Amino acid sequence: MTKELVVEKSDLEYEKNGRDHWTSNMCQDRLVVRRGQPFSISIYFQGRGFEASVDKIYFIVETGPYPSEAAGTKAKFALSDNVQEGNWAASVVSQEGNKLQLTISSPPTAPIGFYKLSMEVITGSHSNNFSITGFILIFNPWCQADSVYMEKDDHRNEYVLNQYGIIFQGSSTYINTIPWNFGQFEDGIIDICIELLDMSPKFITDASRDCSRRGSPIYISRVISAMVNSNDDKGILLGRWDNKYKDGVHPMAWIGSVDILKKWKENGCTAVKYGQCWVFAAVACTVMRCLGIPSRVITNYNSAHDFNANLVIDLYRDEKGEILQKMSEMIWNYHCWVESWMTRPDLKPGCNGWQAIDPTPQEKSEGTYCCGPASVRAVKNGDVNTKYDAPFVFAEINADVVEWMKKNDGTTVRLRARTTTVGVMISTKAIGKDEREDITYEYKYPEGSKEERDTYERANHLNKLSFNDEPVDDCLKIKIKASPDMNKGSDFNVFGVINNISSEERTCRLLMAARIVNYNGRLGPECCRKELLSVTVAPLSEKKIPLRIIYSQYCDHLNDSNLIKVKMLLQIQESHAIMITERDIYLQNPEIKIRILGEHKKNRKLVAELSVKNPLQVPILGSTFTVEGAGLTQRQKRVEVPGQVDPGNTVTVRVDLMPRWSGLHKLVVNFESDKMKAVKGSWNVVVGE
Repeated sequence: MTKELVVEKSDLEYEKNGRDHWTSNMCQDRLVVRRGQPFSISIYFQGRGFEASVDKIYFIVETGPYPSEAAGTKAKFALSDNVQEGNWAASVVSQEGNKLQLTISSPPTAPIGFYKLSMEVITGSHSNNFSITGFILIFNPWCQADSVYMEKDDHRNEYVLNQYGIIFQGSSTYINTIPWNFGQFEDGIIDICIELLDMSPKFITDASRDCSRRGSPIYISRVISAMVNSNDDKGILLGRWDNKYKDGVHPMAWIGSVDILKKWKENGCTAVKYGQCWVFAAVACTVMRCLGIPSRVITNYNSAHDFNANLVIDLYRDEKGEILQKMSEMIWNYHCWVESWMTRPDLKPGCNGWQAIDPTPQEKSEGTYCCGPASVRAVKNGDVNTKYDAPFVFAEINADVVEWMKKNDGTTVRLRARTTTVGVMISTKAIGKDEREDITYEYKYPEGSKEERDTYERANHLNKLSFNDEPVDDCLKIKIKASPDMNKGSDFNVFGVINNISSEERTCRLLMAARIVNYNGRLGPECCRKELLSVTVAPLSEKKIPLRIIYSQYCDHLNDSNLIKVKMLLQIQESHAIMITERDIYLQNPEIKIRILGEHKKNRKLVAELSVKNPLQVPILGSTFTVEGAGLTQRQKRVEVPGQVDPGNTVTVRVDLMPRWSGLHKLVVNFESDKMKAVKGSWNVVVGE
């Protein structure tokens, strides 16, 4: 009688599987593999080896708390040489004594998540079950049959494997960049991402159905969009926009996703304080890349928030040109969301590719604060009836703006309608380099083109109301011009420029004013004003009026967006027309200078020397440097500087680093003090073996 076949141990071949599945950083003490692609394991038996003539081997894979073959969360398959693509399968690679080397293949549509792998061994009438291992299955952009397949290597390197990025802020006239450490392969992040799915109300309500749907990136991205904010659930981040952040972290201070995700986990899945749009988007990007879905953070400048879904942003002003904020809809200086790459079999042809997913809690979608995935191609073509949330995304990038003046006598007149204001300079990080790529053309046709207007009309089926318009004077053109060097801490000029293109003189009443503004359009205190009762502009000439903005007048009110809104209002005597223009000014932070000292080798200590000059006209207190970098630091590091730093002086600190991986890494740095926050810097560190 043949002796029973008994499993002694298994070798999960972490190094080989990690290399083959592009999961090496995650594949140290657990198996993380991509679906639709074989992975290797070796089984060692006690006493004797496998004999195909007398032994039968079956494998069982299970995911979720209620695994079921009908739900696609359980499969049982025999060891076989006839491997059918698209199914779970196991085949022999080699056999040597008591060692059996196998490959196990998963379907490219399998649900992602944590799996249990076990073996049933039958010898004659004897049957034994052995638990082999647990492993994590994620999406596979390298597999053509996977719905997240991405064809080009450089695209996959950027949107799946790159752990660093840059996010664009500032204004459309001065684009500022901040570095970000996505860190999707850092220790423990994959476990946090799986736990995030398990904390979703969809999982809690019906775990079996939720796990069976995890094969769809459409479904996963919608869950992540809802779970990155904490509005309806035990999500990751609590949003706040009122400049009251003492009981948490100021949104502008974050420099990476890893610390946020670990704080969420360590605090028992309670929301981390605080997030705003780019933080929500960056954390969502980390989770998506970690789970294998190609993703990128994008920034839309002059982003509209259309409350009543009529694709028109109504702005109301008083007779001084001041925005009546309670009556007006919002245009954000910029707004960030994440795009993820996938097929859309649920939509009509032509909607595959990038999908807009917005985890910032703004409006509810199907009863939950989430947004997307909305096909970017559908948005470009004005197909706003496609799911999910295409009308909201379309309005963000292509709403028209109508400005009204509410007069003191109670009447309302229309000042102007603008069709080219919203959705400009839509930006993301370029592939393989730290530069900006303009992707506006992916969301909309050229402003003012027939295609763009046709798309708008196709998207907007609402009737337009007619109002009396304020008189228009085509003889004058106005704009606001900025100085070249506008640094935080300095005094500087902006200029109101009036061009008279007619052959007749024009006389105007001029008002120029500057107010603090947050990136989301919320106005703060006024910090400068100039009013001239009579400005004469000669025929065919230009007049330039300076407005001096003084540090002492804006320093106590400037928020960490570093933005000042300058307004220019003209009342023209001859035509009684009113003209208005605005420009957002971004004040530049000082540079963080970074030096890396030591031998750039794996597992050898490096020292980062960091320094910042105080550019303000007053001393700063409470100076703190925060650093992190995937593969360079285990956790975020903070260095506090005692005492004050006088105007013009430089503060310098040193931070120890320990590179764990060879290759290109990026050190990301944040500096803050009592009067100067959200100063960012980064440095590329190339580490050898």
